[in-house]
Amino acid sequence: MKHADAIILASPTYFCNVTAEMKALIDRAGRVGRANENLFKNKIGAAIVSQQRAGAIHTFNSINLFFLIEQMIIPGSSYWNIGIGGEKGEVMEDTKGLSTMEVLAEQIIWLLKKLHD
Repeated sequence: MKHADAIILASPTYFCNVTAEMKALIDRAGRVGRANENLFKNKIGAAIVSQQRAGAIHTFNSINLFFLIEQMIIPGSSYWNIGIGGEKGEVMEDTKGLSTMEVLAEQIIWLLKKLHD
């Protein structure tokens, strides 16, 4: 994360929030970043979330709040970066979700180019 220009954090939705592992990563990385002169400041941060039925917006917000407090730059997309699927691999059938991820990738690439000009 220290050497990355862009950080993408992804989590399934567990009980309307990120997984315990993602929460641990956010807590630990947040502490390290703040203890080291805002280590992640001005890096690009993008959240990607999957859900079975509902609760993804809170999961999405939890990751984005980490990016915001770390003074990171969050690119937009054509919709929220959420894929829908209940079983393993089922999210790959969510054509709207996949389209959203393609736009997100384009936005990250565009922003990286702008930041490095």
